[in-house]
Amino acid sequence: MSANIIEKRLKKLREKMIREEVSAYYINTADFHNSEYVSDYFKVREFFSGFTGSNGDLVIMQNEAGLWTDGRYFVQAEQELKGSGITLYRMGEEGVPTVTEFLEEKLGRGSVLGFDGRTVTAAFGKKLKALAKKKGFRISYKKDLSKDIFERPEFPVSKAEILQPKLVGETTVQKLDRVRRELKEKGAAALFLSKLDDIMWLFNIRGNDVECNPVLMSYAYITEQSAILFLQKKAATEELRSVMDRAGVIISDYNYVKKFLKNGSLGSNVAYVSADSGAVRGSNLPIEELRPVMLDTSEVNYTLYKTLKKRAKIMAETNPTTAMKAVKNGTEIAHMKKIYLKDSVALTKFIYKLVTNIGKEKYTEMSAAEELLEFRRAIPEFRDLSFGTISAYGANAAMMHYEPSEENPVELKAEHMLLVDSGGQYNGGTTDVTRTIVLGPITEEEKHAFTLTACSMLNLLNAKWLYGCTGRNLDILARQRMWNEGMDYKCGTGHGVGYILNVHEGPQGIRWKPLPDEAVLEEGMDVTDEPGVYRAGKFGIRTENVLIVKKDVHTEDGQFMKFENITMVPIDDKGMDRSIMSERELAQYIEYQTEVVNALNPYLTEEEKAWVKEYAGI
Repeated sequence: MSANIIEKRLKKLREKMIREEVSAYYINTADFHNSEYVSDYFKVREFFSGFTGSNGDLVIMQNEAGLWTDGRYFVQAEQELKGSGITLYRMGEEGVPTVTEFLEEKLGRGSVLGFDGRTVTAAFGKKLKALAKKKGFRISYKKDLSKDIFERPEFPVSKAEILQPKLVGETTVQKLDRVRRELKEKGAAALFLSKLDDIMWLFNIRGNDVECNPVLMSYAYITEQSAILFLQKKAATEELRSVMDRAGVIISDYNYVKKFLKNGSLGSNVAYVSADSGAVRGSNLPIEELRPVMLDTSEVNYTLYKTLKKRAKIMAETNPTTAMKAVKNGTEIAHMKKIYLKDSVALTKFIYKLVTNIGKEKYTEMSAAEELLEFRRAIPEFRDLSFGTISAYGANAAMMHYEPSEENPVELKAEHMLLVDSGGQYNGGTTDVTRTIVLGPITEEEKHAFTLTACSMLNLLNAKWLYGCTGRNLDILARQRMWNEGMDYKCGTGHGVGYILNVHEGPQGIRWKPLPDEAVLEEGMDVTDEPGVYRAGKFGIRTENVLIVKKDVHTEDGQFMKFENITMVPIDDKGMDRSIMSERELAQYIEYQTEVVNALNPYLTEEEKAWVKEYAGI
């Protein structure tokens, strides 16, 4: 996007800020539910900055503007912001102020900070309110200043799809019982949910309202006796109404949630009761004013938080559904293993076709991504991609979340490397895998980095630890090899993965930096294992597998844990320098490559079998 277009958009916004007497306007990257990926309806930050990454905060003032993003996007943001007049603030880097530190320095008595309270979390909104009180400025969160400048497309809506117990292993009634037991233990009257993947998990439904995330725009309110699911009318099919009615769940209108939180009851707004239902149950469901309502302030938006707070006491806690969802049950894990093997076969067949035809057929980053998609589409359980495929050639791979485009095609040649980070949504799991593919001659520096990355991934994969550890305890196993050489990667080592849900899921993760709510690694959780090396203007390397947490031996010293690998894609042996590997690293490498080849062989042609053995170096 040209810098001139961004300048014109910012000019219109600044003119509106003057009319509304707003000194600084904050735009984050979120929808009304704090989703990581958002539909086009919510891409306000992208519209005013030109930065297309999935994470970024924009602050506009009359004489300056700044964009904050994390280490995955430093290179990309620098390129996309060029000439726009927007300063890039590299989050987490030494000497770089946070958004709040910036606002604290710039705003004072008489100033007004504006933001859309529907897209800012309650936790951050409270932080901004406290800062305003400290510095003597005001906040204005009820007006969306992008209105009439950013022409929003239609609000996303799709029909609800019901997942059967044989696919998810637990009914909605069973899940509601678990939630209610926790509410009772905590002394809460109700739970208010706005996190979309939590809601989808709880009610065993899916949709297509957010690209690559099979979710529906929704809210939920659960008490000891009732449950209300707020959905758009087009989403609430007759089948869903019938299923929810049998589960004791009332369906109301998505747009009525604010009035419900304000008034404390549905009144007559039980919008879509099943046709075969009897009397309208729960038409008067008062919000309990004596016991608190539990909600997650890091997920519920500031506008709804303020609305509810006027009527009820708030118990600010992480949604109990988040931890429940993170631990996959036996049914889910069984399906995941089957799906990950099918997905691994598809990726391996793609790599075979690519490396045996490079230089003979014309490939671009985009055409390679599209061909991989076709391999995945051939899998019967395929639904969609789990995120936009990163197909990055040569120096482009230094941008961690680079996406190819048809507007700027990059041709692949029989040289350098291609990094492919991709995944699929299947009825049976959500996949996420990265492989860096050697297409021709590479430098000694690239080979050294490639080897360190593979060894780092395998070292974490083979970890064993005492129960009670979090991902922060284990992160060093992936970074130690690189830290010994003064190297690092500017992101976490791993994240949880949803089950037919968001590709990024918490609360579990693998990273060295402390987080407010670190989760113990529980049996049944899954995590990615994805170290890498990124050199701006030169190359990028990442190797990523998904692991499931399992119990290992139990001794007098306690319960030990380990990982089970479910990604069965070989590492490109042409990138490996065995001379710098320790005996242990070499043994882990050969063991992994052998396991993968054996797992893949039943699904490969004779030509592919011969190739994969050579590709894996065994």
